[in-house]
Amino acid sequence: MKSILLVGLGRFGRHVAVKLHELGHQVMAVDKQEQRVDAVLPYVTNAQIGDSTDEDFLASLGVRNFDVCIVGIGDDFQGSLETTSLLKELGAKFVVSRAARDVHAKFLLRNGADEIVYPEKQLATWTAIRYSADHIFDYIELGGEYAIFEIAVPDAWKGRTIGQLDIRKKHNINIMATKRNGKLDMNVTPDTMLSGEETMLVLGKNKHIHKCFHL
Repeated sequence: MKSILLVGLGRFGRHVAVKLHELGHQVMAVDKQEQRVDAVLPYVTNAQIGDSTDEDFLASLGVRNFDVCIVGIGDDFQGSLETTSLLKELGAKFVVSRAARDVHAKFLLRNGADEIVYPEKQLATWTAIRYSADHIFDYIELGGEYAIFEIAVPDAWKGRTIGQLDIRKKHNINIMATKRNGKLDMNVTPDTMLSGEETMLVLGKNKHIHKCFHL
């Protein structure tokens, strides 16, 4: 369990708060709009109404005590930059800031952010890949060259085992798991038979996966 300071409770921040609650973390939520704070109260440990660009207010939260500080402000470029910078100046251990544009991301990194999340760009990439081919069901980028795809079993692979297909040697990809009726099976061996009723979670370099499955 981690202690997390979440600043900015718009749509993005609210979704983050709900998920952190599901994961069992302790969350202090902050926004200058009372109605936004009220909306997340069931999901957070504590909440404050205040301006995160006010150094005194931010200092009063004890930012050094949080494992992670997440700046979810997306509609106020200046406010996001000032909050990120102040958090770092006040001794925050790790600051993750939301970017709305490429230039925003660059300035956040220069002003103290340890990492950037770029929801619109990341979701756009996922959407383009997910819906550009009928046999792709999900996609997770693992930074640069590598990714995990949830993908349908090709017709030529049906009725054969993973060992018979020799997928790792021939295609430089790994089948990590299979999925059927929403249930994940991580017990994949060379003897695992692919019937075509399941999907596969495959890991590898993007170029190898694209070549293997003709994406």
